[in-house]
Amino acid sequence: MAKYLVIVESPTKVKTVGKFLGSNYKVMASQGHVRDLPKSSLGVDVEGDFEPHYITIRGKGDILAALRKEVKKAEKIYLATDPDREGEAISWHLIAALKLEGKKVYRITFNEITRNAVKESLKNARDIDMNLVDAQQARRVLDRVVGYEISPVLWAKVKRGLSAGRVQSVALRIVCDREQEIADFIPTEYWTIDATLNTKNSKKSIHAKYATEDEHELDSREKVDAIMKELSGKGMVIDELKHGSRTRKMPLPFTTSTLQQEASKSLNFSTQKTMRVAQQLYEGVEIKGQGTVGLITYLRTDSTRISDEAERMVTEFIVSQYGENYVAAKDTLPKSNKKIQDAHEAIRPTDVNRTPQMVKDDLTREQFRLYQLIWKRFVASRMAAAIYDTVNVKLSCGTHKFTAGSSALKFEGFMNVYVDADEEKDGNNSLLFDLDEKSEVVLSDISPTEHFTQPLPHFTEASLVHAMEELGIGRPSTYATTITTILGRRYIVKEGKNIFVTEIGEIVNNIMKEAFPQIVDVDFTATMETLLDGVEEGNVKWKTIIENFYPDLKAAVDKAESEIEKIEIRDEQSGELCEECGRPMYIKYGPHGRFQACSGFPECRHTKPYFEKIGVACPKCGKDIVIKATRKGRRYYGCIDNPECDFMVWQRPSGSNCPKCGQPMLLKGGKRVCMNDECAYSEDAGKSDN
Repeated sequence: MAKYLVIVESPTKVKTVGKFLGSNYKVMASQGHVRDLPKSSLGVDVEGDFEPHYITIRGKGDILAALRKEVKKAEKIYLATDPDREGEAISWHLIAALKLEGKKVYRITFNEITRNAVKESLKNARDIDMNLVDAQQARRVLDRVVGYEISPVLWAKVKRGLSAGRVQSVALRIVCDREQEIADFIPTEYWTIDATLNTKNSKKSIHAKYATEDEHELDSREKVDAIMKELSGKGMVIDELKHGSRTRKMPLPFTTSTLQQEASKSLNFSTQKTMRVAQQLYEGVEIKGQGTVGLITYLRTDSTRISDEAERMVTEFIVSQYGENYVAAKDTLPKSNKKIQDAHEAIRPTDVNRTPQMVKDDLTREQFRLYQLIWKRFVASRMAAAIYDTVNVKLSCGTHKFTAGSSALKFEGFMNVYVDADEEKDGNNSLLFDLDEKSEVVLSDISPTEHFTQPLPHFTEASLVHAMEELGIGRPSTYATTITTILGRRYIVKEGKNIFVTEIGEIVNNIMKEAFPQIVDVDFTATMETLLDGVEEGNVKWKTIIENFYPDLKAAVDKAESEIEKIEIRDEQSGELCEECGRPMYIKYGPHGRFQACSGFPECRHTKPYFEKIGVACPKCGKDIVIKATRKGRRYYGCIDNPECDFMVWQRPSGSNCPKCGQPMLLKGGKRVCMNDECAYSEDAGKSDN
């Protein structure tokens, strides 16, 4: 009979951990949290000392009953939930739910599910770390009071089903601010001048660029024409030629954030999918001949540190597979400059000798692709830097200067194993390596090219994660949940990889900025994360954070409840009658935006799309331009007569035409801008424009 009970979180871990322990150990799963705040009420004593009221989660009764039965038999109980704040809190809740006070209860953690790690954790069993528990309680209570106090305001002033959150509302604002920047961006014209050169002994060409101090210095056709006139008939000579080398340093091993970003870029995984598959690899996968094996270390980490054992293992692997010259020198290993939570190692394979190809047949396609990405990045992080030979040439054509450059890979180093998804490819200017300062070059062509400045790109999941990390919003373990939440609420939508704000997202963001500016303030939210870190470090009392935060929140909620009517969205008559019963149609809001519904509901359930006219005629057919939304919710302006007329634009038409080319003008950032990118004419918008 087992003397010792080990409680883990997931059933998968039961199999993985169980095979490392003898018959004296019984391994069971809590299947996540067993206690939480009630859904039906706030669950926090805001009138007293902010003590949370926890209840058993519905559906956990049978699990707890089975655990209690084994607790009675066990001499010792080991709580082996995940090695982070949330895992520490789950262990603390298990002590309360299973009434373990007075029993021999120990907390154990392991960063990877391997025999050595599990055995070592038993040797280093400890008490519950209440600083970690309190940091998690502070986060949970903060999120609860924000969500439960503000969401009812949104229900009352907009529609039921909406929600606000301490982190999700800031993430929404970040996206909205970016979309506004893009909408207001006005492109400006600039030019480049490229020269094509040849040598007498080669058929290859050299491509050189006109040298300017500012890449946008050539801002008009007139300037370019004047330069082209001066270049006409002139020869090109080499002024200076420099040979050199450069190194490309190996990447850092993955953290939670960088794994999410790279998996999005190279594998097209959503943040949620990345975390789900990584969890499977961490908890264990059935490998033929080995049983259930944990393939990677813990997936929620800010650290790029690896253990001495892992360092030795990967060094030996690199030497055996690639040679000693591929091993990175100790003083060249990349270092992270960030202030990090260094509780765990970076995300890495538990055994680097278990190559992706060795386990491919035992993994799903998703698991294999993510494991391969993690494995390659880890091995590359301990390999030597790549070395390039470089050549840079300065040339002159009369009084005007040109430059050309090229690089060639001399030693691939870590790039033998791993290359980033967004790795820039070097241009093909290899002929430069054959030149010397006495070489004769022949100018065969000079061509000017017109360009226009581009706005910041739309966010993708990868770039939104990067922005949240840079701004200190939330923690890497929460990014996937945050993005999934605002996608699920249809505040944002994805089209391809790009993220766009929906109409309902804009409405919620505007209300939050007006009524709860502190909640959606980036600096305030980042400061709150620092305070939570202070709780974990034992420097801040968790209830002090809530005591200082709640009065301002409550005051803002009370004010919003009394003053927010001016931005309340009311059901209003659309001016049309129901085709089925003849009663007036009303404008209502749904998950996809506005629509028309019969005022006779529920007797008459007739609905149809609602399109708001903007008072501008379609430039193609003369009918009304209306505000529409894509199937996923992104707003645009199109002809009401679609599909017969296909006119559509993303920015609001001004109703006037470009005096330069005759195309329609769009409203952008207080200006009217020609919709023809090749024209790019713009002028100040009149006050009559909306």
